[in-house]
This record gives sequence, C-alpha cells and structure tokens, in this order.
Amino acid sequence: MTAAHDAAAPWPDRLQTLLPADVLLLGEQHDAPDHQRLQREALLWLAARHQLAALVLEMAERGHTTIGLTPGATEADVQKALGWNDKAWPWKVYGPVVMAAVNAGVPVLGGDLPRSSMRAAMGETAWDQHLSAPALQRQYTALRDGHCGLLPETQIAPMARIQIARDASMAQTAQEALRPGQTVVLVAGGGHVLRSLGVPTHWPANLVSKVALAQAGQALIAINSDTDTMIATPAPPAKDHCAELRKQWAPRTPAAPVPQ
Repeated sequence: MTAAHDAAAPWPDRLQTLLPADVLLLGEQHDAPDHQRLQREALLWLAARHQLAALVLEMAERGHTTIGLTPGATEADVQKALGWNDKAWPWKVYGPVVMAAVNAGVPVLGGDLPRSSMRAAMGETAWDQHLSAPALQRQYTALRDGHCGLLPETQIAPMARIQIARDASMAQTAQEALRPGQTVVLVAGGGHVLRSLGVPTHWPANLVSKVALAQAGQALIAINSDTDTMIATPAPPAKDHCAELRKQWAPRTPAAPVPQ
C-alpha cells in the first residue's frame, strides 16, 4: 500500500513511510487546530530521532530566523526573532509548533515573501510562465474561490504572481536549510504544498520532497500525484468565511489583499 493511500496508519508513525526525504511539506487548513497538533507531533517525532534539520514557516517572513537562540529561549525571544505577526497568525495556535523545534535546538526560519516585496511581485509578469497553463488556471480558480468571487478579475493574475513568488521564497528558504541525512519540515497552507502548483514546482529534480496534506471535515479530495499522504481531521466549528469577507470589504472595492 502506498503512503498516499495508507490513511489508516496512526500519525506520526505514518511519517516513517515518507522518509527519507530532504523536505517534508505539511499542508494545513489555518483554522483547524488538529493540523497544528499534527505538525507539532511530527516535529517531536523527527527531533527525537535526530532527523529534524529545520522548520520553515509560511507564517513568518523570509530573513527572520531563530538561529542564534538557545533551546531555552523564551517565547517572547522567539517571536521577536521571527518578527511574528500575532494578528495574522495567533501565537497561541502556532507557538507550540514553533517551540517544539526551538526546544529541540533546531532552527526555525521564516519562509514567506516579505510584504515589502509583494507589490513588485504583483507586476512581475515572468511568474505567469512558471506554471503550466492548466496549473495556472487552477491557481486562478483557487484565488477566485478563496476570495468568494469578490476579487475583480483584473486582480486575479497579479494575485497569482504573489502566490507563486511566495512559493518560490519558501522553496529557497527550505533549500538553504538542507542537511544530509536529515529532513527540513515546511509548514504552509494546503494550496502551497501541492506538487503541481506550489512550493515543489520551484525545486530541482534531484531534491526529494514528500507532501502530507491535512484536510478538515471533508472527503480527501487532493489529486494523488499532488500529495504522498492525506490526513482527515474533524471539521472545525462552522464559520461563514465568505460572509465575513463581504462584511470586511463592503462597501468598497477590494484592493488586492495578501493571500494566506
């Protein structure tokens, strides 16, 4: 049975079927607490076996790192080192994940494209050629759906360029953290980890990566070629994200929010 179909195996024991790997990508739904729990368990499992090279996060900007901090660093020290944005990424949610790596003496690296670089990325038309035409259309559709159809069509392509540039930033950060015989763990939203769309599209062919995608309260719907294993978790409390978004943006026309 392949890892992609071995959904009955317990986590994190299932990690053994994904190794060895240079990079392990853990895709999450940001509002599903079970997903951050799974991430922490994976980090502890790898660290206990001296197999954890680094933790790379979508939730902090590239250039921020805990390198130089000791395993006994305080949470405040860690947040400062990572330039943590608690409003965007509540520390109470992600702190246990981050501290699992810090306490193990493993560096944590911000991987996301800095906000200061996002406007330039929106205008970088070279990114339009990075994905295949079908994959780019999937990216466009994901952006339309993810913003509840509220984004003006003229903003779809620029927003896709940001997504692709963000993936490139995370990919570069992970590559720089590689260590022989160990695994870099990259934590990001589910769309960022898909093999045909996200971070893996920016790596050389000889880099071995594995993708574990957690999905909350729904059938496992990712394309098998995009992931190596999928993890079903209970649905979080019902929430109408589209209603919230409409309220947030009304009555103005949205001005290209940064996707998460």
